[in-house]
Amino acid sequence: MKIQILGTGCPKCQKLTEVAEKAATELGLSFEIEKVTDITQIISFGVMMTPAMAVDGKVKIVGKIPMLAEMKELLK
Repeated sequence: MKIQILGTGCPKCQKLTEVAEKAATELGLSFEIEKVTDITQIISFGVMMTPAMAVDGKVKIVGKIPMLAEMKELLK
């Protein structure tokens, strides 16, 4: 599974990364986290607000940081 964090590296982006990593680890998933910081790349996902997260190329969340339980549901 490839988890892509879309954002410029702000504190919210870092928090989203932490929550995604913790959820994936707790679910026992095999995953890789990629940080996408290039604005052109972020826009290519159709994302206009950060932080955002894509899983295997599909945008799952935009503009907010989900709670751990919600993140687990997004990663299942």
